[in-house]
Amino acid sequence: MKNTAIMCKFSLKGVDFVQISTLFRKFLVLLPPNNINEMKLFQFTAIVIMVLLAMKLLILPRRAVSSYAASRSRWLMVGGTGLLGTQFLLQYMLGLRELGVTQAAMLNLSLFVPSSWMMSLAVLFIQKGRITKIDKYIGLMAWAVVLVLLFVAAITDNRPLLSDTPELRWAEIAGSSCYLAMQGYYTWRQMINLRGMRQTLANYYDSDMGSMLNWMQISIITLGIMAMMVPLLIFISGPVLALFGLLFFVGIFYLVDSFCLYTVSTTAAQMTEAEQNEQEVEMEEVSEEGNNSNAISDDNLQRVEQAVKKWTAEGGHLRNGLKLPNAAEEMQIPRYLLSVWLKQSGRHYSEWINDLRIEEAKHTMNEHPDWSNEAIAQHCGFSDRCYFQKRFKESTGMTPAQFIANK
Repeated sequence: MKNTAIMCKFSLKGVDFVQISTLFRKFLVLLPPNNINEMKLFQFTAIVIMVLLAMKLLILPRRAVSSYAASRSRWLMVGGTGLLGTQFLLQYMLGLRELGVTQAAMLNLSLFVPSSWMMSLAVLFIQKGRITKIDKYIGLMAWAVVLVLLFVAAITDNRPLLSDTPELRWAEIAGSSCYLAMQGYYTWRQMINLRGMRQTLANYYDSDMGSMLNWMQISIITLGIMAMMVPLLIFISGPVLALFGLLFFVGIFYLVDSFCLYTVSTTAAQMTEAEQNEQEVEMEEVSEEGNNSNAISDDNLQRVEQAVKKWTAEGGHLRNGLKLPNAAEEMQIPRYLLSVWLKQSGRHYSEWINDLRIEEAKHTMNEHPDWSNEAIAQHCGFSDRCYFQKRFKESTGMTPAQFIANK
């Protein structure tokens, strides 16, 4: 019973693809001999992987997808992986690769476009919690154009739908270009939103939290690269196609698995907390501007500078985990004033407070050259020794040891 329980608590992140491939080969032995080839193995493997990814999305804890944005993102991801699985299932059952590369590309375009559209919308939802009408319908329009191109090409010469014709090839090239344009738009939108998310984190937390969104950046770039490769791979087969297939699987697996980890971790809650603070700061600023036209006057900004000087002189910036609202409360000033003051200085909150801590670290090393990096990091308010060393090197161009040696 114990072993069974352990086996039930599986994580797709730890799946061994070599073992999966071997297992699938054993399953394929049960099929008719004429169906057993590398392409069939590839397609069958793809079907099972897509099913497993969809299952992982479906069994996410309810608390992880309780928000509207997370719920919509989850179902869009399920739809995208489901379409990919359907595409590989049809390839497997109809044997389109045996008929020709063009016939397979026709099916790929018909299902790749809506799949990428849904996954792109899923990323946009998890980024902003909503999507615009343009975001929603541009993928639908691209899909409609692709289907029309393929349909018109298929009926042009009155030949069967899956015939390999020059018209169909040109339609697939045009459809792939449309797919590339669609994904290019979504990549652009997602990267803008990602930059905004990192700025939101930097304006709330006292340490660099942007790295927790690296998975999102890699996924966005991966989807864009795959879209760029599609027009080049329509009429390609053999090793190049196999390499593309491997990269495709890794990219989709990474996107879905990272999405699942993001939703169940505390990272999503931290992002939401920072976004709520940003919205509240904006509301405070608008409210004060409405009640007082001089709310962001020079007198108020001077008031902030005086409060900051007093606060830093008392060592208020040396406490670890100090978020912007906490710092503003300790300074006894509205947080929107501190936020506006930082914007005018051209710095994010995390950058500003870490610069103060670096200056304190320099002073501490001059006064106590025998102190360890761990002790200095703790004294100056850094989260840990590694983060202190990283920020110190970025700020001074030297490691703490080199700084002490060059005194």
